[in-house]
Amino acid sequence: MPFVTTPDGVEIFYKDWGTGQPIVFSHGWPLSSDDWDAQLMFFLQHGYRVIAHDRRGHGRSTQVSDGHDMDHYADDLAALTAHLDLRDAVHVGHSTGGGEVVHYIARHGQDRVAKAALLSAVPPIMVQTDTNPGGLPKSVFDGIQEQVATNRSAFYRDLPSTAFYGFNRPGREPVEAIIANWWRQGMMGGAKAHYDGVVAFSQTDFTDDLKKITVPVLVMHGDDDQVVPYADSGPLSAELLPNGTLKTYAGFPHGMPTTEAATINADLLAFLQG
Repeated sequence: MPFVTTPDGVEIFYKDWGTGQPIVFSHGWPLSSDDWDAQLMFFLQHGYRVIAHDRRGHGRSTQVSDGHDMDHYADDLAALTAHLDLRDAVHVGHSTGGGEVVHYIARHGQDRVAKAALLSAVPPIMVQTDTNPGGLPKSVFDGIQEQVATNRSAFYRDLPSTAFYGFNRPGREPVEAIIANWWRQGMMGGAKAHYDGVVAFSQTDFTDDLKKITVPVLVMHGDDDQVVPYADSGPLSAELLPNGTLKTYAGFPHGMPTTEAATINADLLAFLQG
């Protein structure tokens, strides 16, 4: 299997399929590159080179005990892009992966980057602070860490069964295969990486990062996102980005790249070709 070794010795698993302009996909917490299956196959069939990696501690990458923060996530992504010598790349990030994309571009520069897309992404900042009074209380994320530390397998069934895909909404039938696939991906990763990752995705402030990015960025967010609330994320990110465009999806859940793949893929393709 293909791996790239980071400067601190972590082996990062990645998929690299096809030829053409590269699209690099960064997955959400606590999943893996497998969460992008619908996008990888779609864009591969449309003539793009598709690349997706498992974040350190997730999926098939090394289950190290440290480095589970946005600086390391961004540096790991930089190691991958350098290893593959990617140029004119489009970076697409979902949820925590959106934070990874933003921090990577701001931290490592835009020379290799053509465009970016942020889907249901965590920037600018999730946790409630003095400067972000509309954020979620820290106790919410403390509770997630407690579940990861003590009851991870059950928690990884409950979350996709309810809020993540909006299966708790009236009239929405849960899809067992989607729920099971979420659980499978989550349980492949390491509990320590997932525990620390909660702090990384909730407490990192991406405000300054967003202001630095001048390439075109499409911000895609559902207004019924119960995991990363719409009002405190998508619109604010689009405003901070010098070249950002907001696309709002009425009623779409946090996991919209999976449940609403046809719509998301078509809009991403239009953005890439625009």
